[in-house]
Amino acid sequence: MNIRKNIILRVYLAFFLLAIVAIGIIGRVFQLQNIQGEKWRKLSDSLTTKLVNVAAIRGNIYSSDGSLLATSLPEYELRFDLMAEKVTDEIFNSKVDSLAYSLADLFKDKTAADYERKMIAARNHKDRYYLLKRNVTYLQLKKIRTFPIFRLGKNKGGLLFIQKNKRIQPFKSLAPRLIGYKIDGVQPVGLEGAFDKELGGEPGKRLMQRISGGVWMPLNEEDEIAAKNGVDIISTLDVNYQDVAQKALNQQLIKHDAHHGCVVLMEVATGEIKAIANLTRIEKGIYKETYNYAVGEATEPGSTFKLASYLAALEDGVFDTSTVENTTGGIAYFGTHKIKDSHEGGYGMIPMRKAFELSSNVAISKQINNGYINSPSKFINRLKAFGIGEDLPIEIAGSPKTRIIDPNTDAWNNLTLPTLSMGYAILMTPLKTLTLYNAVANNGVMVSPKFVRELRSGGQLVKAYEPIIIRKKIASDASIGKMRKLMEGVVKQGTAKNLSTTIYSIAGKTGTAVIAGGTGGYANKRYLASFCGYFPADFPKYSMIVVITDPSMSGYYGNVVAGPIFKEIADKVYATSLTMHNDNAVAVAIAPTYPDAKSGDKTKTVLAYQKMGIKAPANFEAAYVAIDKNENGVSLSPKAIIAGLVPNVVGMGLQDALYLIENEGMIAVVNGSGKITNQSITAGAKVNKGSRIVLDLR
Repeated sequence: MNIRKNIILRVYLAFFLLAIVAIGIIGRVFQLQNIQGEKWRKLSDSLTTKLVNVAAIRGNIYSSDGSLLATSLPEYELRFDLMAEKVTDEIFNSKVDSLAYSLADLFKDKTAADYERKMIAARNHKDRYYLLKRNVTYLQLKKIRTFPIFRLGKNKGGLLFIQKNKRIQPFKSLAPRLIGYKIDGVQPVGLEGAFDKELGGEPGKRLMQRISGGVWMPLNEEDEIAAKNGVDIISTLDVNYQDVAQKALNQQLIKHDAHHGCVVLMEVATGEIKAIANLTRIEKGIYKETYNYAVGEATEPGSTFKLASYLAALEDGVFDTSTVENTTGGIAYFGTHKIKDSHEGGYGMIPMRKAFELSSNVAISKQINNGYINSPSKFINRLKAFGIGEDLPIEIAGSPKTRIIDPNTDAWNNLTLPTLSMGYAILMTPLKTLTLYNAVANNGVMVSPKFVRELRSGGQLVKAYEPIIIRKKIASDASIGKMRKLMEGVVKQGTAKNLSTTIYSIAGKTGTAVIAGGTGGYANKRYLASFCGYFPADFPKYSMIVVITDPSMSGYYGNVVAGPIFKEIADKVYATSLTMHNDNAVAVAIAPTYPDAKSGDKTKTVLAYQKMGIKAPANFEAAYVAIDKNENGVSLSPKAIIAGLVPNVVGMGLQDALYLIENEGMIAVVNGSGKITNQSITAGAKVNKGSRIVLDLR
C-alpha cells in the first residue's frame, strides 16, 4: 500500500514540476514577444542589409542637326533620418526652426511652422526615413545641403536622397512616336524601346538597410558601385524638315477633314529618314500623333503600286512604254468583275507611257493580265525580286509583313492578277512603298530606311550606322531609266501636273484607292489618297511619300489631297538645301552676305567655309574657334577651353557644346534649336561635377 502511495505521489510531483516548467516557458515566450520583442526586432532589422540597383542616367536622343529630342533630368526624393547619431537633442532643438524656415523659403509649399511641427512629430516617433519632398532638382539639392543640421556633412546631418531620372522631350510634339517611350509595364515604342539597352546604360549598386516597419533606407550618401550612364543616339531626323512636314500634313488634314495621314521624307543615297509625321483626328480640326502609320499600317496602296507593275513588265518584256492598249471606253471586264478608269469614257487607244501618266487602270490591268495569265508566279517572283514582300531591316519594331498572294493557294483567283496590277490584293506600309520608289531614284540601288546615324558617349563615337543595301540592283538600267521618265511625265503632263514647278523638277506617281471595310467590302466609298516620288528629278536627293486616309471634304484624289503636302515640303527643303542648287544659284545666294555659322570645332569650321569658297584664315593652334563676320569677310579666333572651368559655349552649335559640357561632367538642359545664345552658368566658373547648365538656343 505504501508503495502504491509513493508511486502516486511521485506522479503528482512529476506533473507539478512539468506544469512549473510549462508556465516558465510560456512566460519566457510572452516576455520575448511582448516585452523584449521590439528590442530583438530592431536588432534583426539593423543587421539586415542588401545591395539594390540604382538606375543609370539614360542617354539622350538628338536630331542629325544636334537638336535635343529626348533627355533625362535628375530629380531627387529627400528623406530625413531624424535619429542620426550626430543629430542630438541639443542640435535638433536649437536648429529645427531655422531648418524649417529654409525649407519653406525654398519650396514655398508649406509654412515654416508646418515644417517644424511635422519634423518634431517625426522625431518623437523616432522616424529614420521621414519624407521631406519629392521631385527636387539638383540645384535645389545643392542648396539644401547648406541648410542648418544638414550642413553637418555626409552621414551626419541625417539628410538622405534617392535619385530618380525624369524623361522629357524638349520639342514635345515633334515625331513623338518615332522617339517613343520606355515605361515599366508598358510595351516600349520607337527609338526609346528599340535602343533601351544602349540608352539605359548599366545600373549601379547602393547598400540599403532595413529599418523599423520594413522600410529600406540607404546606408551611405553615395552609391557603392557607380552606375554607367547610357549612350546617346544621334538620329537621322532634321528638326526643321520635321517641323515643316508636320505643319503641312496638319493643315491638309484639317482642310479635307481626313481621319489620319502620314508623310515620310528620306535621303535617297543613304536611306536616312529626315522627317516622319503621323497625325490622327482627335476631334474635328484637332490632330495629334497617336500611332506610327508610316511604319505600322499596311493597306492596299492603289495606283502608287503601278510603278512595281510597270517595272516588272519592262523587265520581263511584257510591254514597252510605246506599247499601245485600247482602254475600251474606260471599262475592262474580267469575268463579271468590272475595272474602270477615273476618266469617263476612257482614253481610247493609248501608249503605256501615257497610260502611266494618266493612271489608267484599264490599260495596266489588261496588259498585266494578258502578259502573265499563263504564268502568274512569274509576276509575283518578279515583284519579290524588287524586295517587295521582305521585311525592312529598320531599327524600330511594329512593321507588319507585306501581304502578297501566292498563285498556288486558294486565295488566288482570276481577279487577283488584274487587281494586283493596280495596287489591290496586296498590303504594304507607306515606308515599304517609299523604299521601292527610293530605289528607282537611286538608279536601282535599294537601301533600307534608317532612323539612327550614330551612337555616342561623352561626345565620342561608339558606333556608326552605315547604309544597309537590300538590293544592289532591283532592275536593269534601261528599265530604271524608263520608269524615271514616266514619273517625270506624271508631274509634267499627267495626273500630278498641279505639282509642276520651273524652279526644280519633281517625279512621282499619284494614288487613289478605295478602302475595303469589313463585310461591306469597297461599297462604303472611303478613300486613301497618296503621292510618292522624289526631287530633283534629274539628280534625286530626297524621296517622299504622303498618304491621307479617309478625306471627306474638298476631294479625294491623290493629286489634290496628298500632292500639295509633297509640294510644300519639297519647296521648303529645296529652298534651304544648297546641295540641290546649281553652281550659279549658290553663287547668287551667297554673294550679298556671308552665311551665318556657329562657333565650334576649328577643322570642321575651316572646311565648311572652304567648300563655300570663303576665306577664313586660321593660322593658330586651337581646337575650337569663335567666328566674326564683317564687310571684309570672315575671321576666326581661338576659343580657350580650360579643364575644370565652365566653357564658353555661346555661339556654338549644340553638338560641340554638349561635347565640352559633358566632358566636364556637367548635365546640359537644352531649350530651343539653332545656335546657343545663353548659358545659365557663367563661363570661367569652377566646374561642379553633376551640376545642371541650361543652354538657350535660337
